[in-house]
Amino acid sequence: MAGPATAAARNDADVLANTLRVNEIFLSLQGETTRSGLPTVFIRLTGCPLRCIYCDTEYAFYEGEKMTIAEIVQTVAGYRTSYVTVTGGEPLAQKPCVPLLKHLCDEGYKVSLETSGAMDITGVDPRVVKIVDVKTPGSGEEKRNRYDNLQHLGEHDEVKFVLCDRADYEWARNLLNQYRLNERCEVLFSPSHVQLPAVQLADWILSDRLPVRLQIQLHKYLWGDVSGK
Repeated sequence: MAGPATAAARNDADVLANTLRVNEIFLSLQGETTRSGLPTVFIRLTGCPLRCIYCDTEYAFYEGEKMTIAEIVQTVAGYRTSYVTVTGGEPLAQKPCVPLLKHLCDEGYKVSLETSGAMDITGVDPRVVKIVDVKTPGSGEEKRNRYDNLQHLGEHDEVKFVLCDRADYEWARNLLNQYRLNERCEVLFSPSHVQLPAVQLADWILSDRLPVRLQIQLHKYLWGDVSGK
């Protein structure tokens, strides 16, 4: 009869054998969130049920190859950095994303998850920094938001609003106040790269004294719209 150690080893092997469809794995500087500027390994998973009008990773909707969790972790280890971000697409659209996140944490990585506001985050390992992108009206996907996710954010998590115009700004400001988000987690206001000048958003934030962090996409200022960066 197998003992607890044998059963645990078998369970670990089963987890590592889970497969995900991976669009790309690459090393770059974190371009967004409070970790901006840190060397980070990005695991971009394939697929997304949303179609935001400003999406800059449409190539990740369909392109990718199957990899086991073991293969993914082995690839990540080759980059020799402690920060890992799992992104997409929409990573939580693939069920094995949750055990992947847990295993990365178990391996000692500082893990963050970039997810839309449309997927249930309650199953995500609490060690993972959850970056929840709440969809504004300008995104075209506001109706997909799961607002109950906001109740499950902690002080080490972050909520992001990508803003297309003044109407989006006012909508996000109202949601910030309604849920008192700044008392719950870090709040990021980001201008849609093409549609809203960053300086305009900065002026609005300062005028209203909002308790939020202005976020620009650092990688686009460094490398432009280049994938794998």
